[in-house]
Amino acid sequence: MESTPAATSGPIVCRVTPWYFRRMGMMTAMLIAMGLYFLYDGKYGYPETNKIADQKDWFEQTLLKGYDEAKAANRLEEWVKETEAKGLPAGKNGEPPRWVSYAAERGWPEKPHRYTEREITAQFWWGGATILVGLGVGVAMLLNRTKVLRAEADHLITPEGVSIPFAQVFKVDTRKWDNKGLAYLWHRSDSSVSPQKAVIDDLKYDGAVRILERLMVHFKGELIEKQPEIEDDTAKKNPSDD
Repeated sequence: MESTPAATSGPIVCRVTPWYFRRMGMMTAMLIAMGLYFLYDGKYGYPETNKIADQKDWFEQTLLKGYDEAKAANRLEEWVKETEAKGLPAGKNGEPPRWVSYAAERGWPEKPHRYTEREITAQFWWGGATILVGLGVGVAMLLNRTKVLRAEADHLITPEGVSIPFAQVFKVDTRKWDNKGLAYLWHRSDSSVSPQKAVIDDLKYDGAVRILERLMVHFKGELIEKQPEIEDDTAKKNPSDD
């Protein structure tokens, strides 16, 4: 990674990017919306579906049973008149009433699923948990409003306030830099101290690439870079050359 003269002197202050706030805001809204949908299903959606399932049971166990009994007793015509007078389906041309038609007229599913009390209760748990996660994401977004990633001439300061002298950085991993804007660095004050890990996030902190450039000017340790893909000459060989 090449450095520029401006990258080696003067303070660098990288604030949180608008992209980060948009992404976190969308995640917050999505999670809360999902949670509300779970709650809606638990309060209204699932119970309404169960009511339709009850109607299907009544249709099959009561209405169709009445049709069969009337037909067996040779009083089908009378049963049809009585049923139609009640505003209920009585079938046509001597055929039994059909649930498919009855449900379609009301916009109901042909095979309504019956939800158990456990499934209904689970919707409230899922809804509450999802909303809490969404609120947590929203709080994290707000807490990041004032965070900055800084660098001075010989050290950087993480958003958490940790000061890392460039001379203490002994390993840098930039394999995710091109795709995700992430660089990882390991540092320690002396060999007797356990290594600590820090992140330079160019997607979250605007202009963080300048801090990475400044670090690399002073860096003399192990650099882990993404290796370029090596093309297979054998695969590219023209079969006609054989």
